[in-house]
Amino acid sequence: MKKLSWINKILYALNSLIATILLLSYLVPYISPLKFPALSILSLAVPLLIVFNFIFLIYWIIKLKRQFLLPLIVLLIGFNTVGAFFRFFEKEILLNDDLKVMSYNVRLFNLYNWKPESKESIKSNIKKFVKEKSPDIVCFQEFVNEYSREFKYKYRFVNDRNAKNKRTKFGQAIFSNYPIINYGSVNFESSTNNAIYADIVVKEDTLRVYNVHLESQKIELDKENFGDENKEKLKIRIQNTFKAQANQAQKLFKNEQECPYKVILCGDFNNTAFSWVYRKLKDSKNDTFIEAGSGFGKSYDYKFPARIDFIFSDKNIDISNFKTYNVKYSDHYPIMARFNLLKKN
Repeated sequence: MKKLSWINKILYALNSLIATILLLSYLVPYISPLKFPALSILSLAVPLLIVFNFIFLIYWIIKLKRQFLLPLIVLLIGFNTVGAFFRFFEKEILLNDDLKVMSYNVRLFNLYNWKPESKESIKSNIKKFVKEKSPDIVCFQEFVNEYSREFKYKYRFVNDRNAKNKRTKFGQAIFSNYPIINYGSVNFESSTNNAIYADIVVKEDTLRVYNVHLESQKIELDKENFGDENKEKLKIRIQNTFKAQANQAQKLFKNEQECPYKVILCGDFNNTAFSWVYRKLKDSKNDTFIEAGSGFGKSYDYKFPARIDFIFSDKNIDISNFKTYNVKYSDHYPIMARFNLLKKN
């Protein structure tokens, strides 16, 4: 430190603080929000903490200062965490008989005019997009039920628990080109969110596909204090949401443990890949973005890369490809994974 200028001493102190917070954030996936909800808030800051430490790493290297070891060591300790944030190389083995699975939160097809385009225009664009990408199975969150027949799939399960006693019914939906032999819902107490599943016969295999929509943070990113009047209320609201998500994840995990089939789990988690909820639901499955995607995997329309939509798959299912599509018909981007069911791991 003696050879550092006073400016660099200040920067190193700041680097030390940010590195310490990032180290602490590595514990978040292992501590349930039900036990320590305040710590869970750190999961939202992990992308920024990674970026800041990487900037410091480059800065110290350019300056030829041994202080580069601090951010380097911290980033290496969290190698798996950093890998969930950014991937350099896309796996792209595209076969004609791949199973293509898409997940897409369509935000009610702009029912309440969040976007300047009309709901009919948004609906038309989403229909065209889905038809163009032709997923074999598509999982919609915030789906308007009356549009069910407009998506030309032979098999479907549309759940409207989210909107009982409302004029417009909406919820989760699973559409499939392959036969659905069983379906069900995992309802969450005191919540309009839920998860649904369908057991689907694909060629010689049967898969259970879950479509999940966990509790929303209800954060207005473009407003001061994220739409809350004071920071303390905001903190309490976020903590309560994390606790609700933890309960929902546990209930879903229990249902999955009783499933006799290989599992593909899709959906909008309203949380990041650095959270306890992510780790709980991923369990022993693969994150298709980490296995076959590239870039940041940004799935939410915001200035900073936010990946809150996921497709997980059983370890015994080979992943051929993963893509995030930058189409702005919703506040979420559609994601799609391709699977080679003929290849056995």
